[in-house]
Amino acid sequence: MEKKIQLVDGTKILVGLVGDPNKKVIMLPVAKPSVYGEEAESLKHWGMDPHFGKHFVEGLSDDFQILYFDYEGHRFRHPQPKDFSPDSITKDLLTIADQMKIRTFSYYGYSWLALAGLQLDIRTDRLESLIMGGFPPVDGPYKEMLIVTRKTYEQALASQNEFLVQEQEAISHEEIDWENIQVKIDPKQTQQFLKLYEALENFEDKTISLRSKIPRLGFAGEQDTIVYGEKFGNVTVDIVGALQKNKSNLEKQGWNIEILKGSKMNHTKAMQPKVVLPLLKKWLKSQLGH
Repeated sequence: MEKKIQLVDGTKILVGLVGDPNKKVIMLPVAKPSVYGEEAESLKHWGMDPHFGKHFVEGLSDDFQILYFDYEGHRFRHPQPKDFSPDSITKDLLTIADQMKIRTFSYYGYSWLALAGLQLDIRTDRLESLIMGGFPPVDGPYKEMLIVTRKTYEQALASQNEFLVQEQEAISHEEIDWENIQVKIDPKQTQQFLKLYEALENFEDKTISLRSKIPRLGFAGEQDTIVYGEKFGNVTVDIVGALQKNKSNLEKQGWNIEILKGSKMNHTKAMQPKVVLPLLKKWLKSQLGH
């Protein structure tokens, strides 16, 4: 079943629900639509799956009911440059669940969508489990991403339009020359993420009191560290470093933490379905009883 759902800002997003209605629900806001032709070949060149969302949905729907949509793509098509915040994201996600008549669910997000899941868990009692990929639950790079995003926004405004860069883009960060890159992006698109990181500038994730009853999984690739050049503030976004540093304490708090090993297992590679699905299926089955 698919239907268009109106979000808080009035825009409509396509949402799907598949699988046995008697099984646990997994919310997948990462479900990007399939692409074909030259675009698909370009994604393959950079190690991305052109059928990203399809493979996630099909890979999990045998064992769970899957609530899927492309929230990132929606917000790039319909940016919220003035109002994008943890509260607005939470309202969107809960609106989707409500309109699809889903009361409780597990949540999987990657990168900033993992951050969104953490904020969702703080604000609702409707999560049955939380999975954060590519963003650490403690010592998150909020200040670093604020700097990078502000620099990106400034360059977008300056219209140095020779190359497209997005935090979520399908490019291996190890291949990018962060010193010489030029930004081509709609300022409204990057401004919304600037608003998000400004709202989180003083967020203290170490003091979060998450409900201990729900299972939680965090993971990252062993090479998920991005060093940005001067044009992006000379900052390092060390996802895996924060996860490794806090692994023991997080596990004491009930988290399961996984560092994904493998050749060039960076931010991009560690989000691909063939890498993530085995981990998700095994963990979700063990935690949700399927």
